[in-house]
Amino acid sequence: MDFDLTEEQRLLSETVSRFVADRYDFHSRLKAMAEERGYSRAIWDQMADLGLLGLPFAEGDGGFGGGGVETMLVMEALGRGLVVEPYAGAVLMAGGALRLAGSPAQKAARLEGIIAGQYLMALAHSEPDGPRHTVDQLRTRGVVDGDGWRLTGAKTAVIAGDSTDELIVSAVTPGGVTLFLVDPQADGIAVQGRSGYDGCRVADVRLDGVWAPANAVLGGVGSGSATLTRLFEEVTAALVAEAVGIMTDALNTTVDYLKTRSQFGVAIGSFQALQHRAVDMMMQVELARSMAILAALSLEMPAVERRLNIAAAKAKIGQAARFVGQQAVQLHGAIGLTLEYKIGHAFKRLTAIDALLGDADHHLDVIAEAGGLPAIG
Repeated sequence: MDFDLTEEQRLLSETVSRFVADRYDFHSRLKAMAEERGYSRAIWDQMADLGLLGLPFAEGDGGFGGGGVETMLVMEALGRGLVVEPYAGAVLMAGGALRLAGSPAQKAARLEGIIAGQYLMALAHSEPDGPRHTVDQLRTRGVVDGDGWRLTGAKTAVIAGDSTDELIVSAVTPGGVTLFLVDPQADGIAVQGRSGYDGCRVADVRLDGVWAPANAVLGGVGSGSATLTRLFEEVTAALVAEAVGIMTDALNTTVDYLKTRSQFGVAIGSFQALQHRAVDMMMQVELARSMAILAALSLEMPAVERRLNIAAAKAKIGQAARFVGQQAVQLHGAIGLTLEYKIGHAFKRLTAIDALLGDADHHLDVIAEAGGLPAIG
């Protein structure tokens, strides 16, 4: 594998890193979380101006045709800033479903607005009472009604679901799982916004016989499972990169704290035991970074190898994130638990990332059921 970045990739990494460093400090995050949408519209517009919202879409659709490595670079930089804007949920997840399964007409009607930051979509897939980490074991149902469909069910933790312009809803239909484009203002739908565990805005959605016309089907009847399987691999690789960015910043913040916090008249960073703990954190961050690179490059590999490598990366990230988060909080002492300090926010976001699309235990089970990872070479 070639881990070297191209000149364009280095420029992208530098641009996004500079944007986060210059315009998104911790106080910006707190201010954005306090807004009605749960994120800053001004920052979202700036991300659009930088071209970040168009990164994963094909050039023919008005985007930049970025792949796994480009997404990794962006997500790691956004992770370092603990950026609360719904890039992963709106652009990579909902936008990714449209990119993978949308018809030319469906894309033409939406992508220009998405890339410009003027149109927001959200994927409503997870359910409050169904099995976790599944693409097809759903309770939401779609039944044929005339020349359209009636959707009934419930969805939970829909990222940016209460500020979206359109939902993509997964439902079981006679032909298998199908994705539907749904207006959040349609009759029979109820959307209740709330703050997630990590402070990011999510929503719970109930559908009671919501009408969806035939042209609202995304990708064809019964094609939803295949679309979601591929989509979740891409998003999982992106979340792994975000976690690396968060852990990197948590490590740097902790080391700076150890250098400045005094005890017994000396900086606590001079204590060998604490130095060892910081080194252990650094080792976990670097191991996680290697797995993030593997996940990004694996998106171009055959299906089985791709699936298992990404599962291994997500499992490692879950383990590393817990260790780094716990160490960062403990080394900061009581201040690490307060909402006024970013270490606590970082630990919560790392915990949320571990749970999204399967935690470490889930992905270890995936690897075990497959008989282990594929042989190298």
